[in-house]
Formats: sequence, structure tokens, C-alpha cells
Amino acid sequence: MSAPARPTILVVLGHPRSDSLCGALADAYAGGARDAGADVTVLRLGDTDFDLASREPSLQKWLGADQEPAREPEVEQMIAAVHAADHIVLVFPQWWGTYPALLKGWIDRVILARSAFAYRAGTPLWDKLLTGRTARLIMTMDSPAWWDSLYLRRTALRSLTRATLGYCGVRTVGTTRLARVRFSSAETRARWLARAARQGRADAARTPADRRRAGTKVLPREASRGERSTSSDTYVV
Repeated sequence: MSAPARPTILVVLGHPRSDSLCGALADAYAGGARDAGADVTVLRLGDTDFDLASREPSLQKWLGADQEPAREPEVEQMIAAVHAADHIVLVFPQWWGTYPALLKGWIDRVILARSAFAYRAGTPLWDKLLTGRTARLIMTMDSPAWWDSLYLRRTALRSLTRATLGYCGVRTVGTTRLARVRFSSAETRARWLARAARQGRADAARTPADRRRAGTKVLPREASRGERSTSSDTYVV
């Protein structure tokens, strides 16, 4: 009997800096998942030449509902990475109540109609083309968890799990909020990194490499609570 296929996990670092706490969390998660046998790709958006606004005129031209505009090879590779993944992990800071423009730009340019979802003709319904995949969200923030829950109504996590991932058929299996980073101690941050590694190992063990692809065909191009501490911060949130 042949060995089971290794699950494929895509980790997207939505912080502009890889030397941030988010960068360390992404590395810890990826390391744990690799230790458990997963094939892991870490996409560091801040280290790419990714044009999140697509200011090139040739890439903005509307070609009609049945055709897609031209895209840079880098964007095509990012789209392919999403479709190759069994599990998608977004690691990002909460900035101004949501998430950085870099991550928003990745969503706008990579999670696309006719690739991640498809409208049905003559009806408000749509097809979820990423069905069968799962996701995890890891978010850092300087504010306390209660502020995010009561005042911001968990806007960042809710928009991603419902309006973006869920809309395309991706099921979020877990969200983590690491609060009061500015006041966290080295010991607290070490616990957070260890938790991310455990999550990576658990997700690698749970992620089915032979997930069902029904309804996930890409259309052709044509026609938790945060932990508290009182010591100074050594990371960029």
C-alpha cells in the first residue's frame, strides 16, 4: 500500500515585515506543519514585488464577463498556490480594526471571480470554487480582546471567514487572536510561538490530502482570547 499523499498548506504572511511577530508566528506554524509531514509554502507578501493596486493600464482593461484580464506571472503563481493548497493560513496584524492593505491587495487580486467563485447566469446564486479547503487565521493586535469583540465586533476575522473565505467555499477551522502585543513579555510571546507550532502540527494531521474536488474546478480563462503581560515589546506587531 502506498503512503498517503502529504497535505499541502499555504501560509500567507500579511505583514509587510518578515521580522515581525507575525513573521515569527508564520515560521513557527510552518515548522510545526512540516514536522508533521505537510508540504508547506510560506508566502511573504512584504518580500515580493506584488502590485496590490494593479496600476498597470493593460491589467485594468475590462474584457467582459466571460473573459479575464491579463495578470502578471507572479499573480498567476499566487492563484495557482491557492488552488494547490488543502489548507490556507493567514497570519496578519490588526491595523485600524481590520488588516493591512498588503493582505487586502492579495485578496483583491488573487481571490477572483471565475477562479475562487463563479456567478450563475440569471440568478443571485453563485458557485464556491474553493470548496473542500480549510483555513486558519492568526491575528495579532495591541488592543485587548474585549475591545475587538465588543467595539469592533471582530470585524477583521468576521470579514475574512464569512465575506471572503466562506463565500468561496473555504471552511475556517480556527481563529486565534493574540492581544495586547505591545505589553507582552518574552515568555508570553514564546507561548504564542509554541501554540502556533502546535496548530501547524494539528492542521497537518487533520488536513486531507485527498480532499473532494467536487465543485472546485477552475473555469477556463477563455469565453481566542489574548494573553496579558506587562513587559515591553520586542516585535513589530
